[in-house]
Amino acid sequence: MLQDAFVLILSDRPGPAAGLARGIERVVACTCLDFGAGLPPKRPLAVVVDLDTPRTATAAVTEALAVRLRERPVPTLLLTGASRDDAGAADSFGAQAVLPAATPRETILAKVLEMIDGAARAAAARTRRLNQRAEVATGIVTDLFFQASADRRLRDAEADRGTETVLAAVSEAGIRDWLDVVWRHDAQVYQHTLSVAGYAAAFGTEIGLPEADHRRLTKAALLHDIGKSRIPASILNKPNGLSAEETALMRSHAILGADLLRAQGDVEPEIIDVVRHHHEKLDGSGYPDGLAGAQISDLVRLVAICDIFSALTERRAYRAPLSVTEAVRIMTDMRGQLDRTLLNAFAPVIARSACQIWP
Repeated sequence: MLQDAFVLILSDRPGPAAGLARGIERVVACTCLDFGAGLPPKRPLAVVVDLDTPRTATAAVTEALAVRLRERPVPTLLLTGASRDDAGAADSFGAQAVLPAATPRETILAKVLEMIDGAARAAAARTRRLNQRAEVATGIVTDLFFQASADRRLRDAEADRGTETVLAAVSEAGIRDWLDVVWRHDAQVYQHTLSVAGYAAAFGTEIGLPEADHRRLTKAALLHDIGKSRIPASILNKPNGLSAEETALMRSHAILGADLLRAQGDVEPEIIDVVRHHHEKLDGSGYPDGLAGAQISDLVRLVAICDIFSALTERRAYRAPLSVTEAVRIMTDMRGQLDRTLLNAFAPVIARSACQIWP
């Protein structure tokens, strides 16, 4: 349960901090944050703040930690000193517990261990919810592809349920943990669908999309490859290069998917647009319609970035997954093909996908 977990201490009293850290390390790893360093990339299990002087209370790393704790709360213990005004400090750090710094170390340690236990239980509950949501989303995607392959009417309510499930999972657990779960799926096309939907959910949060637009983006990503339900598995999973005829058939999935959804009669035109045009490029070199520039909607541009990054970093039948660095280099080199502003905005999502950074 505590694998890779750690407690973070920010203190300007090295002696007491070191003693507290030794006690904590009997249970879990502990890091004492240096005032000249940045915040750790990973989210700690709990935080102890012990600042006794105004200088350290206003240091850049202190202010950064306070902001981060307000954005993405972590169980926090604030130790109050006698030499500075602590009014408002608990609110500033979002502290759930406050003790005088002069409190005996054993009492402080007991409080920290109590916080660790609560945080570990909460993390275990989050993991259970994540696995349950991934199972639900996988079942929905599997059913949607089956219905589409059998030329049956898709249940739009199920697509909506899948969308809400992905949004809830990524919002609570983050994109890295979502990918870790969905990448266990054996069927690559379902794995890719759930990955792209996860990236879209994270991207929408990153750029602050309104709720309705955020939901539409995630739903479009969930359905973007529905046309692959009509492509033979022998082509989808071919371990070497496709022939010209096979490539043309593979590329037809965009039109097949859009036609399938249009025939439903109740799918938003913006989502059908994404399904048909997510392989278009701004310079007109994409398919199936060779759209360029302003002909390509913002929603399509967003999903295209998620789709390409996901595809590059996934294992495919014909190649191993590329590293994040390689994928970023390839996408950066796609000059004139991807929306540069949106690609830059996607960078924090890339960072979080590579490591469960905090937040």
